[in-house]
Amino acid sequence: MSCPGPLLEAKKGIATVKVGEVLEIWSGDANTKNDMPRWCEKVGHEFMGALPGDGYERLFIRRKK
Repeated sequence: MSCPGPLLEAKKGIATVKVGEVLEIWSGDANTKNDMPRWCEKVGHEFMGALPGDGYERLFIRRKK
């Protein structure tokens, strides 16, 4: 999915994991790996990084609050 889809999914998905757990988002949009760390910093979660997939990237966010 392309932005803003992954960011919207992260906003919804982070509520489904417990504090300290990790949410994984898949995105085919290269801008997501720039947008997601900014969003995490803004709302107080930890962006753990991204791993390449086959035509997409896997992004990891740890819920901090």
